[in-house]
Amino acid sequence: MTNSQLTIFIKIAETGSFTKAGLELNMTQPAVSRAISTLETELGVVLLIRDRRNGVLLTDIGRRLLTMFREILKSYERIEQEISREKGLEIGTIRVGAFPVASAYFLPKIMRTIAAKYPHLEFELHEGTIDEVKEWLHTRIIDVALIIPPDESFETIPLYKERMYAVMRDDHPLAGNEVISVKDISGNPLINCKSGYETPIVELFQRAETELEIKFIIKNVNTLLSMVQEGLGMSILSELAMQSLPPNVIKLELSPEGYREIRLAVPSLEESSLAVKLFIETALELFAPAARHV
Repeated sequence: MTNSQLTIFIKIAETGSFTKAGLELNMTQPAVSRAISTLETELGVVLLIRDRRNGVLLTDIGRRLLTMFREILKSYERIEQEISREKGLEIGTIRVGAFPVASAYFLPKIMRTIAAKYPHLEFELHEGTIDEVKEWLHTRIIDVALIIPPDESFETIPLYKERMYAVMRDDHPLAGNEVISVKDISGNPLINCKSGYETPIVELFQRAETELEIKFIIKNVNTLLSMVQEGLGMSILSELAMQSLPPNVIKLELSPEGYREIRLAVPSLEESSLAVKLFIETALELFAPAARHV
């Protein structure tokens, strides 16, 4: 197996097409086909199946080897980075995954800081739901992620702890309170967001020793805020998700207080590349000292 063969196989798996893989790698389609044919002959197994309706499909062994091949390529990258560092250079690609709120708040500052010191480092960004980000990390599509616990499958480092607030229309019966009791929320229609709020909200209601009753479950924070604006219920959101509230929507402090933790996650800190370790160090320098209750 060669570095080139593994790169081609991974790109076909990601694009679902020999032609698209060739375009992205600046190779002709016949050259891509020959590389895969040679790889399959060397391994003695079929990795890919061409299907007229569904394009290119991975075989069972192809799916199992995909993650391993990604790990092998990252091992090559770690070697190259060690050699480059010895020569006084910093090179490499940092593949980062994050959910939208974290992506918007953390990544631009981290990337700007790293780029100013190490202009030859490159970034590959993947934005999705928290579940998608965890799956990308598990399958090694990304090297490092910003996630919300629980996170037993990875090694994680606390990065940021953000305060949660009650969110409601300004004409809600509870809107006149300075602080909202969690027990008072239990008697009102609650709109919950799936973007990493499930665990901290459940824990909040458990500490308040009151029942959690959810009327709507929404995936998108902006949709949730629009529903609150229309008077369909109230919600509990974190500070970073409320950088801009719609008209007539307010936030109030909770009693007891609730928080949501954002963590950096990698499959293995020890096996992470120099570039990924630099990303983690930079993130902690920028945000861990400010990991206060916002």
